[in-house]
Amino acid sequence: MKRNLWIFSTVLILCLMIAFTISGARRTLADSWHTASRASVGIAPDPAQTKEAVVQVYVARAWGWRGTLGVHSWIAVKPTNAPAFRVYEVIGWRARRGMSALAISDRAADARWFGSAPKIIADLRGEGVDDVIARVDMAARSYPHTHQYRVWPGPNSNTFTAHVAREVPELKVDLPPTAIGKDYIPNGGLVARSPSGTGFQLSLFGLLGILVGVEEGLELNILGLTFGLDAKNPALKLPAVGRVGFD
Repeated sequence: MKRNLWIFSTVLILCLMIAFTISGARRTLADSWHTASRASVGIAPDPAQTKEAVVQVYVARAWGWRGTLGVHSWIAVKPTNAPAFRVYEVIGWRARRGMSALAISDRAADARWFGSAPKIIADLRGEGVDDVIARVDMAARSYPHTHQYRVWPGPNSNTFTAHVAREVPELKVDLPPTAIGKDYIPNGGLVARSPSGTGFQLSLFGLLGILVGVEEGLELNILGLTFGLDAKNPALKLPAVGRVGFD
């Protein structure tokens, strides 16, 4: 027992050291969220050139100290022939000011999140995707925690993205281990499908749980931190660091 605790503590400390190093380097690029870049990084398809329907899920390191451990996630959709993307996300400051935390906007789908470059973790396009977009919209508007936001253990932006993903399993979203809050099941639920829709999870208010899925692999949630093994796309899943691939 003591040996297992020592191994767990060592791995966690190493992950935090690496994450703090990365976080410190990022902070030197933008010392204030007021001046941090929100510019597009050019990875989303240009609506003027891409006529087909598109759904994409993005993650980017959160601003400030939160980015040491976690990411912010959002969903971007573009119906067939639409001139722009529509972005769905949950934002903490909106809830703190008494507004709905759910923001639906036409901001750039691939904009930096206050300096942090985003990454696409799901991309669905083509025939039938307009119907998927309609269901994404319904799922987003049904999110039950629009006036509640907690960085840890949720509900937060990743809780929202996981909620939509469960309702629209065609997206097969495998949220990274740095998406703290993804395991908080809305409305105090204890059992749910995994966000990818390819498995199931047990979770005690996002603090303790287990997830098994074809897309996600095996994940253990300990105090909101994810440790896991992805067999489909071989990688370790570690808190703060994220995925560590074997290829």
